[in-house]
Amino acid sequence: MSNNVELNQRPDPDALLVQIADYVDSTPIASAEAYNTARNCLMDTLGCGLLALRFPECTKHLGPLVPGTTVQHGARVPGTSHELDPVTAAFNIGCIIRWLDFNDTWLAAEWGHPSDNLGGILATADYLSRVAVSEGKPPLTMRDVLTAMIKAHEIQGVLALENSFNRVGLDHVLLVRVASTAVVTKMLGGNRDQIIDAVSQAWVDGCALRTYRHAPNAGSRKSWAAGDATSRAVRLAMITMKGEMGMPSVLSAPKWGYYDVLFNGNPFSIKQDFASYVMENVLFKISFPAEFHAQTAVEAAVTLHAQVKDRADEIERIEITTHESAIRIISKEGELANPADRDHCLQYMVAVPLLYGNLVAEHYEDAFHYADPRIDALRQKMVIKEDPRYSAEYLEADKRSIANAIQIFFTDGSHTEQVAVEYPIGHRRRREEGIPVLEQKFRTNLATRFPRAQSEKIVALCSDQAALEKTPVHEFMSLFVIN
Repeated sequence: MSNNVELNQRPDPDALLVQIADYVDSTPIASAEAYNTARNCLMDTLGCGLLALRFPECTKHLGPLVPGTTVQHGARVPGTSHELDPVTAAFNIGCIIRWLDFNDTWLAAEWGHPSDNLGGILATADYLSRVAVSEGKPPLTMRDVLTAMIKAHEIQGVLALENSFNRVGLDHVLLVRVASTAVVTKMLGGNRDQIIDAVSQAWVDGCALRTYRHAPNAGSRKSWAAGDATSRAVRLAMITMKGEMGMPSVLSAPKWGYYDVLFNGNPFSIKQDFASYVMENVLFKISFPAEFHAQTAVEAAVTLHAQVKDRADEIERIEITTHESAIRIISKEGELANPADRDHCLQYMVAVPLLYGNLVAEHYEDAFHYADPRIDALRQKMVIKEDPRYSAEYLEADKRSIANAIQIFFTDGSHTEQVAVEYPIGHRRRREEGIPVLEQKFRTNLATRFPRAQSEKIVALCSDQAALEKTPVHEFMSLFVIN
């Protein structure tokens, strides 16, 4: 008889659910470096979102699901006039900040963009603050937002250190949903048990496939997938706060749990406690809107531009030496069908700066690509090679390099020197060099949306750590409203 029944004994919650909940609920963040980096991350993320508003393919996704819908005390979407419910606002904010793939990144066994969590965090914080003020209660402050960012970064990034979802065909936006669910539940007033329940809901949703990130199906869904994940997180957190139960063995349940269904029966490997490691070591995309595995390749190509710009038709071959992850994720041949296809093609992202000396978002558009046949001609001359050292140091905790090297060979037998760049300007090892560039990038992006006086007011506040942290969230968000 026992072979034909399941044991219906509700277990204690999986250890990872408890670990996440304890961290979010009761672990203080003492790192001044983490808060300072979070401030820079906030600036860069919002700036990239504002820049994305120049692209109709992005803005068509924005606004309420039903035109004309109004929400009392709604969450604002930076750079627009939208005031939306926090679930929809989270999608909107998540969509704009990821659209151009131009801000922070985390690379390990899995990769992703921890700033994607800001969609849910900022939408929820603005909504809660506006409601609190309407009820005569204290609003949330930007310190609360920075704390939530640090913790969401940490959850997503630590889970990514040893666990490769991409190797089983699953997309990293799952980690956005898990991290956002945890911190948003806390923001909504959830206790430890409610955070456990909410996070179990995030895991049981399963995973999106990586289909939309790879040939031959790469497309624009990759630009709104994280917005979808962080908005789903807000929804799950709100459901939980209404009393919805969780699933304590969502990960470990035999046959039906996440491990058995989606992870080949293997439990996750978590080798360090949650603290502030990820925010302190996060990578910024400062110079180029390029998939991060190509950042150093683009920098090397810019360096070689002067030697190549007048000799493009004399090039015999281009040798790109890279690391295994870049080969697996962004090395591709054949027709590139859309901007999303191009910004995940290593060869395309090298060809453009070799020819033009720079790489900007507009370089991925159809009109630019098809107007210059030299780009695809150069792609056909590229040889991709793996350097085992590059691949190894990509994963080493004390290095986390993202190395690429380029050398150009001409038909007359001459060649350039090999130009190697092992750490991009957004790496922690280049923080002193990178932050001034990041700040200028923020100013430039603000200028695409706001008049000078408004931009200067935003820059002044965001440049002052203490002033920013004590600013009520609803007042901060009002600086980004378009009337």
